[in-house]
Amino acid sequence: MTDAIWTEKYRPKKFSDIKGQKEIVKRVKAFVEQKNMPHLLFAGPAGTGKTSLSLVIARTLFGEEWRANFLELNASDERGIDVVRNKVKDFARTRAIGDVPFKIIYLDECDALTKEAQQALRRTMENYTQTCRFILAANYSSKIIDPIQSRCAVFKFRPLDKKDIFSILENISRTEKLKIGPKAEEALFEVSDGDCRKAENILQSCAAISNEITEDFIFSLASAAKPKEVKGILVLAVEGKFIDARNKLLDVMLSYGLSGLDIIKQIQKEVWELELENRKKAALVDKCGEIEFRMVEGSDEFLQLEALLAFFSQIKNKE
Repeated sequence: MTDAIWTEKYRPKKFSDIKGQKEIVKRVKAFVEQKNMPHLLFAGPAGTGKTSLSLVIARTLFGEEWRANFLELNASDERGIDVVRNKVKDFARTRAIGDVPFKIIYLDECDALTKEAQQALRRTMENYTQTCRFILAANYSSKIIDPIQSRCAVFKFRPLDKKDIFSILENISRTEKLKIGPKAEEALFEVSDGDCRKAENILQSCAAISNEITEDFIFSLASAAKPKEVKGILVLAVEGKFIDARNKLLDVMLSYGLSGLDIIKQIQKEVWELELENRKKAALVDKCGEIEFRMVEGSDEFLQLEALLAFFSQIKNKE
């Protein structure tokens, strides 16, 4: 394997390669076949295909000339009003090369643009509609001002399902000659949370060590504890064995190099697997949220986790 990043190597080249966003692909493909489309807003979590779909649109519309007609900017790096006034406007005001009547500007992470930059972008989108279409990508569409949202066809991306992640992993393992067992696949899906890019990057890190990918490799490189270990800590706490739960939690955090915020997210997931009535599970999740807030505000992580385990230890007897 060369030092090329797998995420780029395995990026989809055509619409049929996009996984997990069937309805979105179908509607966008209809626009492209007509060689006409509105401004687009792609919203959703990271690693779900927003950038890949934008590149597929450009490749399909412009063919070999796609690089000359496609401008990609990351708004989280260049988020000020000058970027919109200079780079974006200069590219938008010139005509496209070829028989497609417009160019495409792709603004990634545009929810990081300042409000002033978004207002400037709104005017640019209006003024250069004849020569340019915008594709905006954002993790949170609510951070995009309403005037921009109303000018776009909005598509909401969702995290990839297990079968879609497995399909991508099988393609990579076949091409790279890797051995990935069912447990390792499950572990990759668990740590990626439907984020395809994260799954590919973890898999590449594991492949640098060995062609045989194991569950242990994945959890150690992803800095995540195994779900059964986290559940074991919670079971001990709920049974009232506070000291044992505290010691095991410390061991797990040191073994995997986890921060308090890392482990609290895993604890919140495993709460639902406990054998408790739903009302008590809801109280535990509520407590997890409170503890996470305290950590973000600067409280001592281990002290807060101890307080959480103490709450778990009392929950069985609480009415």
